[in-house]
Amino acid sequence: MSLGQELVGLHDSGGLWWPEEQTLVVSDLHLEKAASIAKTKGVMLPPYDTAATLEKLAALIDLFSPRRVICLGDSFHDSESSARMPAAYRAMLATMQLGREWIWITGNHDPEIAPSVCGERFEELSISSLCFRHEPNEDADCGEICGHLHPAAKVRRMGRTVRRACFATNGNRLMLPAFGALTGGLNVMDNAFSKVFAERRFSVFMLGNGRLFPFTASKLISD
Repeated sequence: MSLGQELVGLHDSGGLWWPEEQTLVVSDLHLEKAASIAKTKGVMLPPYDTAATLEKLAALIDLFSPRRVICLGDSFHDSESSARMPAAYRAMLATMQLGREWIWITGNHDPEIAPSVCGERFEELSISSLCFRHEPNEDADCGEICGHLHPAAKVRRMGRTVRRACFATNGNRLMLPAFGALTGGLNVMDNAFSKVFAERRFSVFMLGNGRLFPFTASKLISD
């Protein structure tokens, strides 16, 4: 698809591939979310979300062999997540970072990322005609790539409903789905998206098994 003045590819994993820059982009990993919930709320969840998310990211890196990876914020679920990660997971992340530029865009869950984690930190970053940030900016010019809201879409097809994470775009802004294994999604018909995509003028690409399913907003339904 075309965004700004660039051609980018959307992958059914929820990642974005920018071939001109050999750049892979993912959003909202929320590493160590289960451990954070267990610590702060006393709710015990299976503690495998970080491993699943890192394995999924490693597979995508093996597929594209990017020279640069951009993580669009909320990569860590809280300020202590990176320190809490088991040594094996830290080693897995460090291995993925070897030999490539790694950029952390800070988010509302991880406004500061521990110095022990390799990679550069930015609140937002512009490369060529594209701007990368965590939260969408209402006044953004053409070429914004963001995350934060965990977009998901719901459709009714052949007598049944399907709800899946999705990319959402109006041609000027592209919002990535959450990449993390334990992140969930917010329906794009929710009012939270009304300032992001005015007058419901946008399209989605729902994640499928090995493919994406495109729909215009007029075909979508609320939860």
